[in-house]
Amino acid sequence: MIRKIIHIDEEKCNGCGLCAAACHEGAIEMVDGKAKLVRENFCDGFGDCLPGCPTGAITFEEREAPEYDQEAVKRAQEAKKTEAMKQGHREGGCPGSRMMQFRQNEAENAPVMMGKPVSRLAQWPCQIKLVPTQAPFFEGAKLLIAADCTAYAYANLHEDFMRGKVTLIGCPKLDDVDYTEKLTAIIRDNDIQSVTIVRMEVPCCGGLQRAAQNALKDSGKFIPWQGVTSSRDGRVLD
Repeated sequence: MIRKIIHIDEEKCNGCGLCAAACHEGAIEMVDGKAKLVRENFCDGFGDCLPGCPTGAITFEEREAPEYDQEAVKRAQEAKKTEAMKQGHREGGCPGSRMMQFRQNEAENAPVMMGKPVSRLAQWPCQIKLVPTQAPFFEGAKLLIAADCTAYAYANLHEDFMRGKVTLIGCPKLDDVDYTEKLTAIIRDNDIQSVTIVRMEVPCCGGLQRAAQNALKDSGKFIPWQGVTSSRDGRVLD
């Protein structure tokens, strides 16, 4: 069929790889230091790869090409996530960051066992810096983005906020990083149902909330969200 599809000028390509990272369908790969359209049926023709190209090597063209195969793209994405779950995912390959999904959080109404507190952590890792941007536990997830101090200040964080959610924690002051890009990718590239932000009342925690709100905006999705602030002595302020 004749349809719109991307064209990559190899002479202009400098091998930066930004287009391959931007192509969520996996149509582009880096081959011998150059970007290549390796799966024409994975290219949807929307051009997410175009804006980031620093050399203008990517353009649209209309030509004969296989029809966009959305089901094949979904199968490939699921296979990639499954492989990542098996191998673990973190730069440097630290064994302690191997992905895990826990059963105690499968049902939101899972009871407290014999009067004892139950962990509601659904997955590992939970640090924003360590968690991959795509993982099986993100599909259909309700996302909790929490300042790490909240677990110590707010005594019932597991039951009141973590229960039934995938939990990501971080401290913008100690990590000295802007989480916006990482959180944007997580929200954009997965089927996130809702976002809850739990922060401390201290000013530095505002960086976590701003990053989460910017990520929601930058993801291009309309997802329900709420923000909660804990006092230093463990009270919910709003």
